[in-house]
Amino acid sequence: MPEQLTKGQNATLTVDDVVVSLALTAAADLSALLVTAQGKVRSDQDFVFFNQPTGPGVRLQAGAPGQSAELAVSLGAVPADVEQVRAVITLDDATSSFGRFAAPTARVADTAGNMLYEYRIDGLDSESIVIALELYRRQGGWKVRAVGQGYAGGFAALVTDHGVSVDDEPAPTPAAPPAPPAPPAAPAEISLTKSRPVSLTKGQKVNLKKDGGVALTQIRMGLGWDPVVTRGRFGARQANIDLDASALLFAGTELAEIVYFGKLKSTDNSIVHSGDNLTGDGDGDDEVIAVDLSAVSARVTTIVFVVTSFRGQTFEQVDNAFCRLVDATIAAELARFTLKGGMPFTAMVMAKVYRQAGGWKLQAVGEGVDAKTPQKAAKQLHPFLGD
Repeated sequence: MPEQLTKGQNATLTVDDVVVSLALTAAADLSALLVTAQGKVRSDQDFVFFNQPTGPGVRLQAGAPGQSAELAVSLGAVPADVEQVRAVITLDDATSSFGRFAAPTARVADTAGNMLYEYRIDGLDSESIVIALELYRRQGGWKVRAVGQGYAGGFAALVTDHGVSVDDEPAPTPAAPPAPPAPPAAPAEISLTKSRPVSLTKGQKVNLKKDGGVALTQIRMGLGWDPVVTRGRFGARQANIDLDASALLFAGTELAEIVYFGKLKSTDNSIVHSGDNLTGDGDGDDEVIAVDLSAVSARVTTIVFVVTSFRGQTFEQVDNAFCRLVDATIAAELARFTLKGGMPFTAMVMAKVYRQAGGWKLQAVGEGVDAKTPQKAAKQLHPFLGD
């Protein structure tokens, strides 16, 4: 068992090579500052972060699945005039704060994976940046100290205060004032044709029939998204966004079943999920849910397609979220609904397919709810189950 450290406590390191890792419930980055006795870096090369993953004696390496990168530190290779290696945690969302999540934990292990020390960083509130711990020289050896110091000035202020040079970003071009919104009009219900795919608007309804009025039976609902690319003072980057598409089956207002990454097929095999995508990288559909409408249980009246954010990141960090309806028999896209701009929600109700007058209809929804899993989203879907 690792020794538990409390804020301000220090302990001796008896190995030459250590790995600093994190246990987090929020998306965040780990970085390192190599500082002299004056608390400053010697040059920008002493700042190790995602766009500069190696420094003298320190490098970033891939962490455990779903967690941030780790810092591998070869203490014997750290230059003699570097007194401290400070490990810094920075939330991906600079507008958020550690107080919204469970306390992060910093861990120090040897290269064989044996945990030496663990520090749960309690007491954080409004901070989005914290100096978690530091490795420092003492009487010819190295020690670790639990720091847990929040930093209110922002990431750029933190590294600037440590002597890292920061280029100013160009001032953003002021946006033109928005035009007054027009009164909303009820979108017209439309029919589908494979020769002319339609671009749906929020609330729009579609008859699920092919040309000539033949009912669609084999459909695919493709859902996709892209992580927002941020351009900061230290270059462009994009965060991994772990979104999950699911289909929730309702009999009236009663939840009958959920098809998602943890259950890829419905009981009657009428709905099949393609599997989980952990990042949103790549073009096209990120996850696909195939539906055989002719085989859906007669008791199921509505199928709601939801995308949830497993790590709790909001859709403000997601770009180009869309769903598209494909006729699976001919692989032709029939309709697409795209959400422009982010929303401060952790789940998005994208669309629903529902029975009406002996057939099936599709409706684009595009409404946000707060839920990290489809099970939690299910409790908030009653408003979307009517016609």
